Amino acid sequence: MVNPMTPRRVAVIRHMAFEDTGIFGEVLTQRGWTVSTLDAGIDDLADSMREADLAVILGGPIGVYETERYPFLKEELLALKNRLVAGCPTLGICLGAQLIASALGARVYPGGKKEIGWSGIRLTDAGARSSVAALASQPVLHWHGDTFDLPQGAQLLASSKIYENQAFSLGSNVLALQFHAEADSRRIEQWLIGHTCELSAAGIDIPALRAQSQEVGSGLRAAGTRMLADWLEQLSW
Repeated sequence: MVNPMTPRRVAVIRHMAFEDTGIFGEVLTQRGWTVSTLDAGIDDLADSMREADLAVILGGPIGVYETERYPFLKEELLALKNRLVAGCPTLGICLGAQLIASALGARVYPGGKKEIGWSGIRLTDAGARSSVAALASQPVLHWHGDTFDLPQGAQLLASSKIYENQAFSLGSNVLALQFHAEADSRRIEQWLIGHTCELSAAGIDIPALRAQSQEVGSGLRAAGTRMLADWLEQLSW
């Protein structure tokens, strides 16, 4: 149980430097949360994942199933599984959502098609009653090729034209977003530079993606801020 007079602690698990908390970081600091960022593959995650009031697992270009190439994933999955079993508040974004799905026993696998760019999501009935409803009319940033099966007991909240499983919840304390609701469009150039090989291989028009980011990305600041604020308000401590 968290003492309401004690600043709440957030452990942010980052897999690459520019895929950070984006606009979500602003929401957390404005609400007085103490945010600690750990780099997966470098920092020891177990203690921070166990002790934090909230864990935020961010995105990255590797696959959950690549544990032989990236052995740190085994440690991360174990720490995450222990956290989920304990019912602790946990938010996963893109790779983070896939890690949550895997830690809950679901299959994560290559989807066969890259989903990169800005487009809307389709809410389920459960999604329309959830914090994700704040994104109902707002294009979000998709940037993945892997997908996952829905974990047992989870509620599907949103789908896209390409992939059915785009967001799910498990109770009130676990939220997994396949898309990037945290993305700060003002910093999209970092993504375009950092993922240039992936973008070229997928045949993505980089100038067009840049232009679309500036056109529709600004709306995500308000919608994403509202979504996270709504989710934080309903957490069970």
